[in-house]
This record gives sequence, C-alpha cells and structure tokens, in this order.
Amino acid sequence: MAQQRALPQSKETLLQSYNKRLKDDIKSIMDNFTEIIKTAKVRAGESLMKLVSDLKQFLILNDFPSVNEAIDQRNQQLRALQEECDRKLVTLRDEVSIDLYELEEEYYSSSSSLCEANDLPLCEAYWRLDLDTDSADGLSAPLLASPETGAGPLQPAASVHSHGGGPGPAEHT
Repeated sequence: MAQQRALPQSKETLLQSYNKRLKDDIKSIMDNFTEIIKTAKVRAGESLMKLVSDLKQFLILNDFPSVNEAIDQRNQQLRALQEECDRKLVTLRDEVSIDLYELEEEYYSSSSSLCEANDLPLCEAYWRLDLDTDSADGLSAPLLASPETGAGPLQPAASVHSHGGGPGPAEHT
C-alpha cells in the first residue's frame, strides 16, 4: 500500500511538473509572439515612413508643372521689381540732371566766376560726350572756338543728335 501511495504521489508530482513546464512554455510563446508583433509594428512604421519619404522625393523631383509655375511666378515678381527700380532710377537721373544743370547755369552766370573759353559745364561735357558717341560716323562733333577769350564755352558746329526737349545744355551766348 505504501508503494501504491508513493506511485500516485510521484505521478501527481510529475503531472504538476508537466503542468508547470506547459505554463512556462505557453508564457514564453506568448512573450515571443508579443515581441514579434511589436517588431512587426516597428518595421511596418519604418516602412511607412520610408514610403512617405520616397513619395515626397518623387513629387519634388518629378512635379515639373508646379515647379515651373513657381519659377515663372518668381520671374514675374522679379521683373516687376526690376521695372520699378528702372523707373525710379530714370526719374532720379532726370531730376539730378535738371538740378545739376540749374546749378551749373547759376555758377557760370554769376559775375564772381571767371571762366576761360575752353571751360565747359559738367552737364554740357556730358551731353557733348553723348553727342560724340551717338554720331553716325563715330567721330567727335567739331567744336567752334569763340574768337574772344571771355565769350563763353565752346559750342558744337552742328547738332548731331536731338534730345527732344529733354534736359540738356541750352545755347550759351
């Protein structure tokens, strides 16, 4: 009898041991499965991020119509800015030219100023230079010397280019 009792007890211990191993193995399988799912989620997330990055790169590199439209729009903005700057510069140049001419007229017409026959106001020298570069044959326009030394600045013999009534030297007599 003692042997029968010992046998069931060892069977029971053996069954308990099997049960414990079974629970441990199931727990290990569950832990491994959970880790596989986590890793798969991470890899899926990384894969989605890479896909999004590739799509963005494809659109940036291959979306020519929108890139061309953006370039054209920027070109139009810069051209408008350039035209505005050009207009302002021309206006400023004209105003400065008029003011300079008036100042030179005042300077050369004052009685305290002694002018030699070959002295030219700056704006007249500028306009004369303009006439020289605009001449058809590329030669400078001939100048007539005043017979008297105090008669005033030299005058061109013939007008090669007309400035259309714009700012420029007036005839000094």
